[in-house]
Amino acid sequence: MTDIRQQLQAAFEVEHREHLQAIRHALDSADPGTIDLADVFRRAHSLKGAARAVDLPAVEEIAHRLEALFARVMDGQLHLDQTTLADVRSSLDAIEDIVAGARSPDDRPDPRAADQELASPAPHDTPPAVPAPPHAAAERGRPAAADNTAPVGTGTYLRVAAEQMEELSTSMHQLLAALQAGERLDQTLREIENDARGLRRSWEALQARIMSSGSVELRRSSPEAAQAGSSSMSRLRDFDEDLKILFRRLSTLARDRKQSSWAIDQATRKLRGTVDRVSLAAAETVFGGFGPMVREIARKEGRDVDVRTLGLDLQADRQVLQALKDPIMHLLRNAVSHGIEPAAERTAKGKSERGEIVLEMVSRGGRLVISVRDDGRGPDLARIQRVAIERGLLAPKADDAMPPLMDQLLPLVFTPGFSTATEVDRLSGRGMGLSVVAEAVRKLHGSVLMRPRYPWGSEILLNVPFTAARQSLLLVEAENRMYGLPSHAVTRLLRLLASSLESVEGRPTARIEIGGKDVVVPVIAITALTGSPDAQISIEAGHVKAVLIRHGSRHCALAVNAFHDVRSLLVSDAQAVGLADVVSGTVLLEEEMPALVLSPDRLIEHWVRNESRLAAGGLGLSSAAQEQARIATTILVVDDSITTRTLEKSILEAQGYRVLLSVDGIDALNILRSGEAVVDLVIADVEMPRMDGFGLLQAIKTDPRIAPTPVILMTSRADPQDVRRGLDLGANAYITKQKFDQRELLATIGQLL
Repeated sequence: MTDIRQQLQAAFEVEHREHLQAIRHALDSADPGTIDLADVFRRAHSLKGAARAVDLPAVEEIAHRLEALFARVMDGQLHLDQTTLADVRSSLDAIEDIVAGARSPDDRPDPRAADQELASPAPHDTPPAVPAPPHAAAERGRPAAADNTAPVGTGTYLRVAAEQMEELSTSMHQLLAALQAGERLDQTLREIENDARGLRRSWEALQARIMSSGSVELRRSSPEAAQAGSSSMSRLRDFDEDLKILFRRLSTLARDRKQSSWAIDQATRKLRGTVDRVSLAAAETVFGGFGPMVREIARKEGRDVDVRTLGLDLQADRQVLQALKDPIMHLLRNAVSHGIEPAAERTAKGKSERGEIVLEMVSRGGRLVISVRDDGRGPDLARIQRVAIERGLLAPKADDAMPPLMDQLLPLVFTPGFSTATEVDRLSGRGMGLSVVAEAVRKLHGSVLMRPRYPWGSEILLNVPFTAARQSLLLVEAENRMYGLPSHAVTRLLRLLASSLESVEGRPTARIEIGGKDVVVPVIAITALTGSPDAQISIEAGHVKAVLIRHGSRHCALAVNAFHDVRSLLVSDAQAVGLADVVSGTVLLEEEMPALVLSPDRLIEHWVRNESRLAAGGLGLSSAAQEQARIATTILVVDDSITTRTLEKSILEAQGYRVLLSVDGIDALNILRSGEAVVDLVIADVEMPRMDGFGLLQAIKTDPRIAPTPVILMTSRADPQDVRRGLDLGANAYITKQKFDQRELLATIGQLL
């Protein structure tokens, strides 16, 4: 089963239970006259679309008939009497049975019969027939299918402590590391087998010569010597037979080892996939309550703040999410305390009285990227510089020196004890918070970056792996030592002509094309940043091998002796004396040889601090415009069905689009009007709570700021009147889910963009 199929089924498992529970609750807890029919109708409609997404036509058919039943009730054509309610409950039970896999194929409803029943309107007081579960069939005199086996897929649940899951995950990764280390035994065994084959061929040739010369000698020698020679020949034949047996056993061992290694590899892959899936959790489970908490904090501080959370449907290692819980909460509190101004100050600056704080999580390059941003004051660079000089982190600026650049100043806010607050309050001001955030992120082998937002505000980006134990590393060699560089931060591998290197203030540099423009990048021996300040750049055959790394907009080329391979390895914490500033961990390679895992962001920050004059001159710095140009096209998907959202998100992200999600029209409109994200296109369902797709479309087209945004309506409502209404309101395309083809959707998006 593909990953997307598993994701869709997992989403449907949650969604269908939610809809069934809500409909049952509505039917059980209220009088028929007070039931929220619009809500139960919408849930039946959403359930139908979700079932279509996971290819469950029987569930889709039952949900369609429930939808028709509730529509007739809303139109006054049908009453919710006890008979009708009983049939609805039976239909809900039938859906549960089908999803659980308890029904046999013969028991599932016949869509043709459903079509016939829907084609002829039911009498005023007679509900349309809906399929009943097997037990209901038996009660009405119809034979029910025998079922002598336990239901398939019903599943049982076991509560397990998070610490135990973390121990299981760590043990699994340690097992994989041990098995990976055992791969060298396979290679050694293959080499021994090859040597044995060569030895056997040599022995067979030697044996033939010995036997030939021995036969001649026996014929010429005395009887006593002939007897001794015959005995020697017999021993040689015995030795040859023993050697052949040894060769056969060695070949059998090599073959069995190869088969065993393949079986172990398959089993460990399956184990890793299973444990990884169990260890993953949706970010919503950890950060879902942060929005209300921050709003309450802001209210107590007298701030009017709108807090939005995006991308919390992403899944990551629970250990990673838990480790980030306190740091992210601190960043949000810090945004309230340091970022958002009082209403009067905001009004004087031309801002809205209500501030905005956004927590967003996205998957980028196989990493989890978390953004905490606000539209408040933004970083005070002058104040940061003054505090840094006072604390001895920066030398006082000389008259002829260039002022420090932004990426020289902003990393200083993560230094322990650094604070620009003028007073200590309940939320912040002691200067410990941001350093704790940076330390927590670096323990996860991640990076942290602060940058201003325009026209106002600030943003802090956390970049961490989805799982805490393993990392994808590029292995390089320098001065007979092995180093690992996280592959996510490696921009390019370079082979530079030594004669093309230039000198800037006595430091070697290279012109490298980045974002379509030449950027002068410092070339540094990697060992010069790891304890050998006088290390020289290695030149081989007139060329320099280097790894181009990036942190924010700053680039550096690290010169090495050799590139090796890229591996996924278990990274352990490191206690590297004197190197804690640039080392994030260690890994064990062949023959228990350790390799240091270097932190690219800290390597660059180390160079910026020690070469402040070159850094202030912009060496290795690419423009912000180039950085913005790399941002992918953003599509906003609006649908109240989590299954449908998951399907569309997977299709679009596979094509390189950045996808934002909304559950209804009001949520989508807030995102579009906030200006927080530049949305290039909207794909919206029609049937949604609070504000439907038609209402959203009308609101978009009547707002001059967002009216140019293309809108695609994708819905199960295929009636010509609905299609005409959508197009009249300004939809750029109208796609029906009944005939959904992802190629048609992608082609339509391509035409509009």
